[in-house]
Amino acid sequence: MEQRLDVTAQRAGMVTRQRDIASQLKKRNRFGESIIQGLLFLCGMVSILTTIGIVVVLANEALLFFADERVTITDFLTKTLWQPSIGQFGILPLVNATLMTSAIAMLVALPIGLSAAIYLSEYATPRMRGILKPILEVLAGVPTVVYGFFALTFMTPILQRIFGRGTVDFQNVASAGIVMGIMIIPIISSMSEDALSAVPRSLREGAYGLGATRLEVATRIVLPAALSGIVAAFIVGISRAIGETMIVAVAAGGRPFFTFNPFKAAETMTGHIARISGGDISYGSIDYTSVYAIGLTLFVITLALNILSQRIVRRFREVYE
Repeated sequence: MEQRLDVTAQRAGMVTRQRDIASQLKKRNRFGESIIQGLLFLCGMVSILTTIGIVVVLANEALLFFADERVTITDFLTKTLWQPSIGQFGILPLVNATLMTSAIAMLVALPIGLSAAIYLSEYATPRMRGILKPILEVLAGVPTVVYGFFALTFMTPILQRIFGRGTVDFQNVASAGIVMGIMIIPIISSMSEDALSAVPRSLREGAYGLGATRLEVATRIVLPAALSGIVAAFIVGISRAIGETMIVAVAAGGRPFFTFNPFKAAETMTGHIARISGGDISYGSIDYTSVYAIGLTLFVITLALNILSQRIVRRFREVYE
């Protein structure tokens, strides 16, 4: 009986101590943490409000453009001549040049960037990876205007020697797209390498245990498992290519010609915005508001790419426990 009373008393004491500890561990008001939480919330709100402000400004000025009686949405989306000075507002030449340079850039950046990512993730030693990855990422720090003049003075002469000076213009879409692809390689390789490295080591070891070679493991095991991250890297690279300004402004051309020949000069949306914004245009004129219409179109394209990227990532994401 006494033993039972002792056990009961011990249990009651333990319960009391647990309650005391729980009361001591209750949430306390920490002034410093409250300030940090408030600052983080403020930073998030600033980014959200900035995005909303950009969209509002673009939409407001673009509405002024479309409110002009000389402009119709049908002509804007279907015509192949862009010359606001004579009342021609077909955006297809600018969109076509933008998509051409972006496609050429992706043809360069995707295979090279993905190959570099596979090497860094599956083949390179830790020491070699620590040397090569920073060197590769140096490309991301080069100013884009330098890339533009590199395309103009180095890549264009090479293309002219290969295909002939009569075939390749001094300013052309191909050289701008190739150099833009070189600039995007670090983005593709870095994001893809992170996705490949996130694949669990157990998948690799299981494949090696079954007799697979390193190439088979990389291409048949690791690459499919990291597909969602790789696709996200590709979409980010495409968005970066579409939004690039200085390379295309310097090397692609300064006139909105509608052509499918990559060796001819053509003007992209971002290049046209840079050229018009630097000229002498009056506030509120049709030339001025047309810049915002082009910017809104560019925003819609990149937004669609981001939405597509999120859906693809959710569709192909692999979850490992």
